[in-house]
Amino acid sequence: QVQLVESGGGLVQPGGSLRLSCAVSGRIFTIYGMGWYRQAPGKQREFLASITITSGGGTKYADSVKGRFTISRDNAWNTLYLQMDSLKPEDTAVYYCNARTPFNAYWGQGTQVTVSS
Repeated sequence: QVQLVESGGGLVQPGGSLRLSCAVSGRIFTIYGMGWYRQAPGKQREFLASITITSGGGTKYADSVKGRFTISRDNAWNTLYLQMDSLKPEDTAVYYCNARTPFNAYWGQGTQVTVSS
Protein backbone atom coordinates (compact mmCIF):
# COMPACT_ATOMS: atom_id res chain seq x y z
CA GLN A 1 0.00 0.00 0.00
CA VAL A 2 1.01 3.59 -0.66
CA GLN A 3 -0.46 6.58 1.15
CA LEU A 4 -0.52 10.07 -0.34
CA VAL A 5 -1.43 13.32 1.44
CA GLU A 6 -1.56 16.60 -0.49
CA SER A 7 -1.13 20.04 1.03
CA GLY A 8 -0.40 23.60 -0.01
CA GLY A 9 -3.60 24.56 -1.74
CA GLY A 10 -5.45 27.78 -1.10
CA LEU A 11 -6.67 31.05 -2.55
CA VAL A 12 -4.28 32.99 -4.79
CA GLN A 13 -4.69 35.98 -7.09
CA PRO A 14 -4.24 35.63 -10.85
CA GLY A 15 -0.56 35.75 -11.73
CA GLY A 16 0.42 34.39 -8.34
CA SER A 17 2.21 31.21 -7.33
CA LEU A 18 1.61 28.21 -5.11
CA ARG A 19 3.63 25.12 -4.30
CA LEU A 20 1.75 21.92 -3.66
CA SER A 21 3.28 19.07 -1.69
CA CYS A 22 2.39 15.39 -1.60
CA ALA A 23 3.69 13.39 1.35
CA VAL A 24 4.34 9.77 0.38
CA SER A 25 4.42 6.85 2.82
CA GLY A 26 4.07 3.09 2.77
CA ARG A 27 5.67 0.84 0.15
CA ILE A 28 7.55 3.65 -1.58
CA PHE A 29 10.01 1.20 -3.15
CA THR A 30 7.19 -0.17 -5.34
CA ILE A 31 6.51 3.19 -7.02
CA TYR A 32 7.82 3.66 -10.55
CA GLY A 33 6.21 7.01 -11.30
CA MET A 34 4.18 9.82 -9.80
CA GLY A 35 2.08 12.65 -11.11
CA TRP A 36 -0.31 15.51 -10.51
CA TYR A 37 -3.85 15.77 -11.79
CA ARG A 38 -6.70 18.19 -11.23
CA GLN A 39 -10.46 18.19 -11.46
CA ALA A 40 -12.59 21.27 -11.87
CA PRO A 41 -16.34 21.23 -11.09
CA GLY A 42 -18.27 19.50 -13.85
CA LYS A 43 -15.12 18.37 -15.65
CA GLN A 44 -13.14 15.16 -15.90
CA ARG A 45 -9.90 14.67 -14.02
CA GLU A 46 -7.07 16.16 -16.07
CA PHE A 47 -3.42 15.08 -16.26
CA LEU A 48 -0.96 17.87 -15.44
CA ALA A 49 2.53 16.48 -14.94
CA SER A 50 4.41 13.28 -14.23
CA ILE A 51 7.86 12.16 -13.16
CA THR A 52 9.37 8.68 -13.38
CA ILE A 53 11.97 6.86 -11.30
CA THR A 54 13.42 5.11 -14.33
CA SER A 55 14.86 6.98 -17.29
CA GLY A 56 16.62 9.44 -15.00
CA GLY A 57 13.47 10.92 -13.55
CA GLY A 58 12.02 12.12 -16.81
CA THR A 59 9.13 14.57 -16.67
CA LYS A 60 6.10 15.20 -18.84
CA TYR A 61 3.64 18.08 -18.81
CA ALA A 62 0.23 18.81 -20.23
CA ASP A 63 0.27 21.61 -22.80
CA SER A 64 -2.05 23.65 -20.58
CA VAL A 65 0.58 23.97 -17.85
CA LYS A 66 3.88 23.59 -19.72
CA GLY A 67 6.19 26.47 -18.84
CA ARG A 68 4.11 27.48 -15.80
CA PHE A 69 4.12 24.36 -13.60
CA THR A 70 7.14 22.34 -12.46
CA ILE A 71 7.03 18.85 -10.96
CA SER A 72 9.83 17.72 -8.67
CA ARG A 73 10.52 15.36 -5.79
CA ASP A 74 12.96 14.92 -2.96
CA ASN A 75 15.74 12.37 -3.32
CA ALA A 76 14.07 9.80 -1.09
CA TRP A 77 10.76 10.03 -2.95
CA ASN A 78 9.11 10.99 0.35
CA THR A 79 7.62 14.15 -1.07
CA LEU A 80 6.38 15.17 -4.48
CA TYR A 81 6.01 18.84 -5.38
CA LEU A 82 4.17 20.92 -7.92
CA GLN A 83 5.38 24.50 -8.29
CA MET A 84 2.66 26.52 -9.95
CA ASP A 85 3.47 29.97 -11.35
CA SER A 86 1.52 32.50 -13.40
CA LEU A 87 -1.73 31.03 -12.13
CA LYS A 88 -4.93 31.73 -14.02
CA PRO A 89 -8.59 31.57 -12.94
CA GLU A 90 -8.99 28.48 -15.13
CA ASP A 91 -6.44 26.70 -12.93
CA THR A 92 -9.07 26.60 -10.18
CA ALA A 93 -9.66 22.94 -9.29
CA VAL A 94 -9.00 20.21 -6.77
CA TYR A 95 -5.44 18.99 -7.27
CA TYR A 96 -4.56 15.33 -6.76
CA CYS A 97 -1.32 13.45 -6.32
CA ASN A 98 -0.96 10.06 -8.01
CA ALA A 99 1.49 7.20 -7.53
CA ARG A 100 1.84 4.22 -9.85
CA THR A 101 3.15 0.77 -8.98
CA PRO A 102 3.18 -2.35 -11.16
CA PHE A 103 -0.10 -3.42 -9.54
CA ASN A 104 -2.01 -0.30 -8.52
CA ALA A 105 -2.54 3.40 -8.92
CA TYR A 106 -2.94 5.41 -5.71
CA TRP A 107 -4.55 8.80 -5.15
CA GLY A 108 -4.49 11.37 -2.40
CA GLN A 109 -7.57 13.13 -1.06
CA GLY A 110 -6.89 16.29 -3.04
CA THR A 111 -6.23 19.91 -2.16
CA GLN A 112 -8.30 22.85 -3.38
CA VAL A 113 -6.67 25.59 -5.42
CA THR A 114 -8.71 28.71 -6.14
CA VAL A 115 -7.37 31.45 -8.40
CA SER A 116 -9.44 34.59 -8.04
CA SER A 117 -9.09 38.29 -7.46
